[in-house]
Amino acid sequence: MNRQPVLIGALVTVRPTTAEDYDALYGVAADPAIWDQHPAHDRWQPAVFRTFFDEGLAGAGMLTIRDARDGSVIGSSRYGPYDPQADEIEIGWTFLARDRWRRGHNRETKRLMIDHIAPSVSAVTFHVGQDNRRSRSAVEALGATLRPGTIDVPRGGRVVPHVVYELRRR
Repeated sequence: MNRQPVLIGALVTVRPTTAEDYDALYGVAADPAIWDQHPAHDRWQPAVFRTFFDEGLAGAGMLTIRDARDGSVIGSSRYGPYDPQADEIEIGWTFLARDRWRRGHNRETKRLMIDHIAPSVSAVTFHVGQDNRRSRSAVEALGATLRPGTIDVPRGGRVVPHVVYELRRR
């Protein structure tokens, strides 16, 4: 299962993140408005983003999203670790520059990632902060269905309830 693919679409190119991507990704992530509904609402701060970035590199599933037209870095997403018992993988940790919101970049990124990984798993999941309406709407637009209940995810010394959506292979 390749969690570090190169994926090419009409709007975006998605490639494995490298340490050299840090400055460009932080340049996008430094916008506090990106994180206002996110449980980690302080991720725009340099030290918080550094931890997020380093964890992404260490997890070997972090991907950098570039604009297909000009190659500029516009965000990031990740594949989580494969869960062999459930035969599923999480897609998440996604952020995009605000000037790319509602223009198809997130949808295309997620579709490319889903299409790449879906043949290898029974389900793709998305863990979303319970109160993050923007991300919940985006995942629902992909056709993902909500699992019952919530899960508790540690965030910055506190526990934050998340909902789980899934796309199950037919």
